Amino acid sequence: MANFTKKAIKETFIALLEERPLSDITVKDIVEKCEINRNSFYYHYQDIPALIEEIVKEEAEQILMKYPSVSTIVECFDALIEFASHRKRAIMHIYRSVSREVFERHLMTVTEFFVSNYVNTALTNENIGEADKKTVIDYYKCVCFGLVLNWLNTGMTDDYAKEIRRIFLLKKDWAKEFAALLQGQV
Repeated sequence: MANFTKKAIKETFIALLEERPLSDITVKDIVEKCEINRNSFYYHYQDIPALIEEIVKEEAEQILMKYPSVSTIVECFDALIEFASHRKRAIMHIYRSVSREVFERHLMTVTEFFVSNYVNTALTNENIGEADKKTVIDYYKCVCFGLVLNWLNTGMTDDYAKEIRRIFLLKKDWAKEFAALLQGQV
């Protein structure tokens, strides 16, 4: 019964987020729609931010399981866009709220996972030290994270995502170019 109630709370909260901004949602709204009492909500969650934390963390874990490996920067970007756009309105309401930091923290975790995976795959046969590989990972991580945040800031438009994806397609061998630069070959 406890798992059912917890699931109902999450689903109800997400449905409410799809309808209206986070600032317009209260625990009272959630419990009334779930047809549970306030104590049941507080048994599972300390407050709404704790509920948001769990939901975003679970979404991040699901996208990481869906893509256990990526071999190109384009796959990396596509996975990040999928993570950020799943339940688009709800994500935008979280992103535009005081809970933005929760989403950004999990987005950075997902970004680092995918970028590390990509760079390690792309540079498997390159003679590059771990410190240099970390530099390449840090660079890509910041680029991808920043582009996804900019995409969110521009309202998650498909045109912007397509343009960024196109750039990644044109520069799909950036990691090898970085490795060559770091090795002094270019």
